[in-house]
Amino acid sequence: MKLVSVVAVVCVVLGLAQTNEVHRTYDADGQHKLPKRTSPKDARYEEIETTSEYWQQQAQDLLKLKLAEKPVVAQAKNVILFLGDGMSPQTVAGARMYLGNENKTLSFEEFPYLGTARPYCVNRQVADSACTASAYLSGVKTNYGMINVAPHVPRSSCDYNRTEAEFKGLMQWAQESAKATGVVTNTPITDASPSGAYASIATRDWENNQKVLDDGCDPNEYPDIAHQLIHGEVGSKLNVIFGGGRQHFRPTSVVDENGYNGARTDGRDLIQEWLALHPSRAEYVYNKIGLQAVDTNNTDHLLGLFHTDYLWYNLEIEALDLHETEPKLWELVEVAINMLKKSETGYVLFVEGGRIDNAHHGTRARLALDETAQFSEAIDFARKATSIDDTLILVTADHSHTMMYNGYAHRGSDILGIADISDEDGLPYTTLSYANGGGYYDTYTAENRAVRADISGLDWTHRDARYLATWPMGLETHGGEDVAVYTSGPMAHMFQGNFEQHVIPHLIAYAAKIGQYREEEKTTENPGGTGSSVLGCLRLTVICLFIVLGSFCSVYKKID
Repeated sequence: MKLVSVVAVVCVVLGLAQTNEVHRTYDADGQHKLPKRTSPKDARYEEIETTSEYWQQQAQDLLKLKLAEKPVVAQAKNVILFLGDGMSPQTVAGARMYLGNENKTLSFEEFPYLGTARPYCVNRQVADSACTASAYLSGVKTNYGMINVAPHVPRSSCDYNRTEAEFKGLMQWAQESAKATGVVTNTPITDASPSGAYASIATRDWENNQKVLDDGCDPNEYPDIAHQLIHGEVGSKLNVIFGGGRQHFRPTSVVDENGYNGARTDGRDLIQEWLALHPSRAEYVYNKIGLQAVDTNNTDHLLGLFHTDYLWYNLEIEALDLHETEPKLWELVEVAINMLKKSETGYVLFVEGGRIDNAHHGTRARLALDETAQFSEAIDFARKATSIDDTLILVTADHSHTMMYNGYAHRGSDILGIADISDEDGLPYTTLSYANGGGYYDTYTAENRAVRADISGLDWTHRDARYLATWPMGLETHGGEDVAVYTSGPMAHMFQGNFEQHVIPHLIAYAAKIGQYREEEKTTENPGGTGSSVLGCLRLTVICLFIVLGSFCSVYKKID
């Protein structure tokens, strides 16, 4: 009978392994408030770091954590896809230093699984935010500047069969499975990344009807992005829509809530049309005051357009004291989750931290690192507000940037300050710099562009400071290296290794049993697992019963 007891214990352990992932601990610097930055003089390494035992113990602690991790192989009821636009590996490393020191960990770096994705376009080595949105949201790589239109179609073309060439992806799959859906960004909601969730367009530039006309095309035949958001098959069903870009929804004759004229020349007010399409339990808001007043329990559709163009940088909100009227990214995420979690069938939410990219394009590294910190805070909020057992959270970037983290600065040096003196020309250089961009004009003397300027007199503490650049560009370009993919929750272990970027939504669909996997829930086994958690436990139960019966038979024969 001792054998029976042992078998029973083993079965219980195996059953628990089917459903539980180790609940990781996260930085507790405050749920809604970023920690204060440590000054360089206080950020020196600790004395304990000079002992070999410290590093050996740190390694042993991590080893124990890794040995204790078990994947969650249950179906993902909810999915939150976080996209840090332009969040390169160097940006993540720099943000750690911005928040404290080399040992600082961003919220998503605590996730147990890490992979890398290849973000090129069909026709470009270095991608933009349009072709990558098509990849990670709809599962198809396409051409530079195009969104959810097949790559055989030339960019800005209005001479193709829309039925044959256009496609949708993750949000449509979720809606077909009766899941609630939402899109959140701090860029215009019609910008390339969020548009990938709901629009199919031959060029990302067609944000309003006039942009379509400018390219000699008919917006009635090829609707602009704003129109597709309000009236499109996917866009019209979104439960949460948060972003900027209000100008693309209002006619030129209308002055919006912030005193700016609209950009539409067709006379249509798409915000009013959206309200007409959702006559009950729907609300439109345009600032933080209205956002916080929303009764999410009694609202099914929520449209928030918080700026004529881009939302404010966090450092601008702080400097200009705009806290009462301008929402931060985590605040948008909070309301979005409260809206969507009412769905009994679950939800899919896309969140973009888009201003990281804008800051990099201007070679404004301080803004980029601060926006990455804000992005991390929003992810931390989402992980704490949801269950690791039923909500898959994925964090990635669409592409990289050319910012470099270089030199031999001492521990405790300001990541945003001067790193050292060059041994070639005797002039100072910064730890962070760019391969190209507007910072070029601060890097070299105006008299001779072949001679480096003395940058020691520049104010590197200002939020808009431009960092050094090797060659001139009006806007700094993207980088072409692979981007990281961090995951936590059900089926998160599938996102390990190196893979093509367009695979991401297919793996998400499998985890959530939506799209082509919706009907296979009862017949398809999970890769590397034993099917769904319920089926896995049932299989284990049957196996255990056979073992127990075998044990009884063995004992009976001995007695006989």
